[in-house]
Order: sequence, then C-alpha cells, then structure tokens
Amino acid sequence: MTNHAKPVKNRIRHRWNPEAKWGLLLALPAILGFLIFTLGPLVASLVLSFTDYTISRAPSFVGLENYIRLFSNQDPFFYKSLGVTLYYVALSVPASLVAAFLLALLLKQNMKGKALFRTIFYLPSIVPAIATATIFMWLLNPDIGLFNQMLKALGLPTSQWIYDEKTVVPTLAFMNVWTVGGTMLIFLAGLEGIPAQYYEAVIVDGGNAWHKLRYVTIPMMTPTIFFNLVMGIINGFQTFTQAQVMTEGGPNNASLFYTVLIYREAFKSFRMGNACSLAWVLFVVIMLLSSLIFRSSSSWVYYEGRR
Repeated sequence: MTNHAKPVKNRIRHRWNPEAKWGLLLALPAILGFLIFTLGPLVASLVLSFTDYTISRAPSFVGLENYIRLFSNQDPFFYKSLGVTLYYVALSVPASLVAAFLLALLLKQNMKGKALFRTIFYLPSIVPAIATATIFMWLLNPDIGLFNQMLKALGLPTSQWIYDEKTVVPTLAFMNVWTVGGTMLIFLAGLEGIPAQYYEAVIVDGGNAWHKLRYVTIPMMTPTIFFNLVMGIINGFQTFTQAQVMTEGGPNNASLFYTVLIYREAFKSFRMGNACSLAWVLFVVIMLLSSLIFRSSSSWVYYEGRR
C-alpha cells in the first residue's frame, strides 16, 4: 500500500468510529421517517400528477393533460378557488400579524399577572380547529348567534356572516385572528431580545413612546416580522378545516379554498391524478410568493450584524 493510500484509509476508518455509528443508528428512525412518510409520498404525488388515476383502476400516463386542463379553464373551479384563497390570505395574514404584534407589545409591559394573561391569549391557538369551528358556528348564527345579538344591543345592523357570499371570506379571516397565540409568542421572544440601552438612548434624546416604536422596536423586529409573514402566507394557502367544516366551500363556492378543491377532487370525485396536479400547482404558487418575499427582504429587514 502506498503512503498516499494509508492516510485516506485512516480518514475513512476515523469517520466510521463507534461514536459515528451510534449517531447514525440513533438518527436512523428520523431519516427513515422522512424518506418513507415525506419524501416518498412527495415523489409519488409528482408522478401521479402526470397520470389519470381514479383509485378504481391503475394509473395511466397522460403527460401534461392534467395541468393543461387546469390552466385552460376546463376546470371551472380552479381559478375560482385560487382567487378565493388569495383573497383570504390578503385579509387574514396582515390582520393576524398586526393583532399578534399589538398583543405582544401589550404583554411585554410590566404588570401584575403578566404570565396569566400570556397564557390566556395563547390558549385559543392550541384548541383543536374542529372545536373552534363548532364554537364559531354558534357565535355566527344569524338568528341566535352572540355576535348578532351584540350588534342588535348596540343598535347596529346584523350580518349573515358565513352564510353570505360577500362576508364569508372576511368572516373566516376574522376567525383566524382568534388563533394568533403562537405568532404572538414569537413576537414576544423577539421583543425580549431588543437591548434595553436602545430605548434608553431614545429617552436621552428626548424621544417618547412613539419614537421608541418607530425607530427601535419595529426596525429590530423586522426579522421576526419577516419570519411570521412567510409562515403566515404558507399556512394561509393551506387553510382547510374552517371552510370545510363551517361552509363546505359555500355559499355558491364563495369560500371554496384551494385545499377544499383538492379534497373534493381526491376524496369525493376520486380523481387522484388531478388532485396531485392541483397540489403541485399550490406548491409552485407558495414557492414563488415566498421567493418574492425573500428577495424583497434586503430592502426592509434589518439584521443587527449586517453592514
């Protein structure tokens, strides 16, 4: 064996020492779980999106036919569901971010029972979505619902809420604000990381609370806002439970979210190939929007170490 080959063999032997083997063995369940339950179905759905597959018979390859059918307006619900979902995301994401940020600012203040209030505001986010939808179906009932009763007591006009085409999506977006507890906690963590001397400098310069918010809090929180914005858009496009449980996409498909359309195609019409193509279009839409946000981040996201 040459002198050059010996160091290579020693390096390989060093990489596979007992510690490395145990590390690989302990990580193996997670690796197998990813390959079997995530990567495998992902690849399978991509392959099935190019087939005519209806469960009752074996898949037959049709090429781009499923995608052509979607974009050529042969599917009457594709653009409708995409528009409804974009409308919902445009309403719910900003509203949730603003509500969570204001709650975080409020709960950052020094007050008695702060930990209790943080727990109370966080609890709705861990309530099962089905339970939340069931409660809101009662609250939003046009005849006996609490919201309309409150409007009547104030002398204000009542609403049909989720039973009207014009108000169903704004109502569902309003419902989403109820579950901003997780986003609020992330904002709280970001607020806790702002050095106190920055606020002291504003006070020394004669600034007030508005100046602290405008020139310290918001710039320092832009990385956290950026993270919550990306996650909010991704989650918004995948919203399903509320519309499916409360409206089933109605009235008149006014709340036909994109994921509800995928569910209909896959589990009601049993057109699995078409459902897979819909899912991959959604993946591309989310990827493109996320890429745009990432590209724009250099102009509005402030990182302390960046020059």
